[in-house]
Amino acid sequence: MKPTPTIDIFTSPNFIKFTALALLSLSLLFFTHRFFSSTATTTTTFSIPLQPPPHVLPPPLPPPPRRNPVPEVVRTGIVDETGAMSWNFEVGEFYVETDSVGEELDNVIAGDERDVKKKERRKGRVVKYKVCEDRLRDYIPCLDNEREITRVDKCERHCPQKVLECLVPPPKGYKTPIPWPRSRDQVWLRNVPKTPLVEGKRGQKNWVKVKGDKFIFQGGEAKFPNGADKYLDQISQMVPEIAFGHHTRVALDVDCGLASFGAYLMQRNVTTLSIALKDVHENQIQFALERGVPAMVAVFARQRLLYPSQAFDFIHCSRCRVNWTHDDGILLLEANRMLRAGGYFAWAVETLDKDGEILLEKQKEMEDLAARICWELVKKDGNIAVWRKPLYNSCYISRAAGVQPPICDSNDDLDNVWYALLHTFRYVGLRACIALLPENSYGANITTWPARLHHPPDRLQSIKMDADISRKEIYRAESKYWNDIIVSYVRAFRWKEMKLRNVMDMRAGLGGFAAALHDLQIDCWVMNVVPVSGFNTLPVLYDRGLIGVMHDWCEPFDTYPRTYDLLHAAGLFSVEQNRNKCDISLIMLEMDRMLRPGGRVYIRDLESVIVELQEIAIAMGWTPALHETGEGPHASWKILICEKRM
Repeated sequence: MKPTPTIDIFTSPNFIKFTALALLSLSLLFFTHRFFSSTATTTTTFSIPLQPPPHVLPPPLPPPPRRNPVPEVVRTGIVDETGAMSWNFEVGEFYVETDSVGEELDNVIAGDERDVKKKERRKGRVVKYKVCEDRLRDYIPCLDNEREITRVDKCERHCPQKVLECLVPPPKGYKTPIPWPRSRDQVWLRNVPKTPLVEGKRGQKNWVKVKGDKFIFQGGEAKFPNGADKYLDQISQMVPEIAFGHHTRVALDVDCGLASFGAYLMQRNVTTLSIALKDVHENQIQFALERGVPAMVAVFARQRLLYPSQAFDFIHCSRCRVNWTHDDGILLLEANRMLRAGGYFAWAVETLDKDGEILLEKQKEMEDLAARICWELVKKDGNIAVWRKPLYNSCYISRAAGVQPPICDSNDDLDNVWYALLHTFRYVGLRACIALLPENSYGANITTWPARLHHPPDRLQSIKMDADISRKEIYRAESKYWNDIIVSYVRAFRWKEMKLRNVMDMRAGLGGFAAALHDLQIDCWVMNVVPVSGFNTLPVLYDRGLIGVMHDWCEPFDTYPRTYDLLHAAGLFSVEQNRNKCDISLIMLEMDRMLRPGGRVYIRDLESVIVELQEIAIAMGWTPALHETGEGPHASWKILICEKRM
């Protein structure tokens, strides 16, 4: 039997043919790929035509049509997507198209300067700030601008281009202010060392006098010969419906003098914002603030006051130096904008004397103008007249054709007191027209005090913000959030022992911080500031029975140095540092100007921002202390508590 032959697969003819064919195919693929790659590269590299002369260039293609970007939802920052409380919200850019190259260049330069300062702070190279000259001890930057002092409207805000980068000194011998309520009747002479106001009124009864080392306030002024308390009784008897402390909670006292009107309304559960211009008397508002009365420098002139529409339940003007009827009644129309629907305006003129005929003519002009803007003359008693603003628009609509002043444009935002221009903000001018009331009665149908402090007002729905269907829940959540925090502050930091009186919330939101101070019976008043960089919640604050102002923190605030015992800022700096022309070191210097020696600052913000603020605080001579929030040591937010020691 023959053996089976062994087949060697590697030497078989079929295998050899298959291998040769495979190698040939691979070789062809390789050379083909190299050939086409080389051709493509050669074409791309050498086939670019030379550029023709400019006169034969084809016209450029038109740009693609500009599409409006889909607006992103801007969070309120109160509740995040998980439902947890948060204040770390984003603020959109306020963009206005402009061809101003100079403005853009200024923004770039300002941004470069901020970056340099920020790098220096991070390296720990913040130089200790110097003390300003003694002549600046009562300096209000936007109202003491020497370059603008010759203008006709010099009493209005004219902020200087260059802000002071030094610490405003206190007067020599400055003392810790006398606590409220004793401060209503006496303040230290050393703290308000100017006396023109006293000397100029030396012969007037119930004014103010110097006794030893104190100013003594005698319960009245020239406006109230029998005392402010009896004057308030007279108004209450004239119009019982005013109901101080119940129906009337928020008042405005125009050209307030020494603010005795507001000081005595405090004991009737009315918060009165006292305003006056800075005139030859120099320090009316400084006296008011030293007494512990809510006040700020403001003037009826050419710009809207920085308060919303329907803010005040009651506006008062006793022997004030405001000509309400001049220029088509434009100043009274501004008062009408700020007066709540159904609110009261009280006007007391000087007692008739040898110029009685002239004063009587002014009264007639005032009554005629008030009738044309549909105010009802409720009561007139001697030199006091009280008008009431209507609740509805029916009177305005039924006026005869051609009656002046006209109705305002329906597009006018009555709460708008700032407008964006070239990446900055400017003030809104006065308008000689009647502001119509909202058809939905927003602003008029508020509850009485004290229920209104926690009742979500209807105007909450008119704020331009997100969360359309959950605003009431956000409102209540914010109040609870701040109540819990302030309870811990009172317990851990002994706020009851601090004798707080003048307090500012620099980023007030919906007013939960101020409401918590009231609920916990901290005997103080709060100036709630709504920054222009966020939602305009100011109407809601006034509907709650609180006071406040809209402000741009890139500019100084209209108050005297050494105004506040406590400054509170939650999430302010992390927002403002991203804006053009805004340096957080300048905001801190402004805080130092407003803060009384011995006062305190509470800042809640991102840890990265807090580190920079702590360096600035040390450079200003404050005593800072870093604390954790309730979220624990790994939270991104921290608390910086600073004291400006005596």
